Amino acid sequence: MDKRYIAKRYQGREKSQLAASADQAAEMDDLINFTIGDPDVITDERIIEGAFNDAKRGYTRYTESVGMKELREEISKYFHEEYNHKVGLDEVMVTTSACQGMWLVLESLLDEGDEVIIPSPYFPPYSDQVKLAGGVPVYMTLKEEEDYQLDVGKLERLITERTKALIINTPNNPIGSCLSRDTLVRIGEVAKKHDILIIADDIYTIYSYQAPFVPTMTLPGLSERTITLGSFSKDYAMTGWRIGYIIAKPDFIQVMKAVNENNVYSAPSISQRAAIHALRLRSEIQPGLVEEFRKRTFYAYERLNRLKGVHVMEPKGTFYLFPNIRGTGLSSAQVAEKLLKEAHVAVVPGNAFGPGGEGYLRLAVTLGVDRMKEAFDRMEGMDIFK
Repeated sequence: MDKRYIAKRYQGREKSQLAASADQAAEMDDLINFTIGDPDVITDERIIEGAFNDAKRGYTRYTESVGMKELREEISKYFHEEYNHKVGLDEVMVTTSACQGMWLVLESLLDEGDEVIIPSPYFPPYSDQVKLAGGVPVYMTLKEEEDYQLDVGKLERLITERTKALIINTPNNPIGSCLSRDTLVRIGEVAKKHDILIIADDIYTIYSYQAPFVPTMTLPGLSERTITLGSFSKDYAMTGWRIGYIIAKPDFIQVMKAVNENNVYSAPSISQRAAIHALRLRSEIQPGLVEEFRKRTFYAYERLNRLKGVHVMEPKGTFYLFPNIRGTGLSSAQVAEKLLKEAHVAVVPGNAFGPGGEGYLRLAVTLGVDRMKEAFDRMEGMDIFK
């Protein structure tokens, strides 16, 4: 098709570094792949069986556009039981993944030229989704030497009359860091002072290794100011089900409902049924997931720190590691290329994650310890790490 028929906002857009890394990885038979944050754990059989039986019982039609009442009730119950926080049914909207939920939030929130502050390194879709909604991403670099905590003084200096929101993601992809409760409280104070919203991308809530996870919206005075994105993908090993949710005030839920009715209308009914079963079984399912990914993450942490020219902070959350490779004297892209060509190990260069990512790599430990051992053994044999 002639380029002139393509929307200008999509012309010249390059393939994301995440997608490019995955494509390269697919070309090697003996490749060990650390690029994709997709757990290799199959969804718990009880969830699958429950959803399968529900499909046979007739749950194969459209649901309410905001999601099944039964699922919204379970989400509300979850926040009450886990965090003693009240969430009304009119404050919950079920979405086709949290990624689609983020698009929906930004599409409903931003006017042309509105600014959204994004701490960097960040999950790459954030920036593109802000732009596609007509907004302007404003990047704030987080620093390793500051434990990747958000400096509220720097945050405040970035706020302008066009600033609409701040996106936070803790536990964090790609860094594997966690914002402390104190940092979250101080972020909230700045948000209230300047009347901006906080968009909390709460995707890895169970993978908080050093301190219990605290949803931003549960902190004093932040319920009115926080839009929360939740997901079943990582906390329940349900990536392929594409199911998530948004928690926001009722008037904003109604706006997103209207927007979404022109997009996908409602999340898949069978995935919603699976989410209901997942929430009800969480106390049986999640401990095993946390134990497995904690084991993997700390194994990779120990092996990475044995490589010359590499160091990585002790994992605080998620199943990602973000090792500093500046000691090799090479760029993140150069190290990633060498790993791929010489060791047949695929990682994502840090520059894929925005400002502050150069000099780092991201590894997703979504493969078992035996497979990782082989990968790190190969890496230790490379000249750049000797």
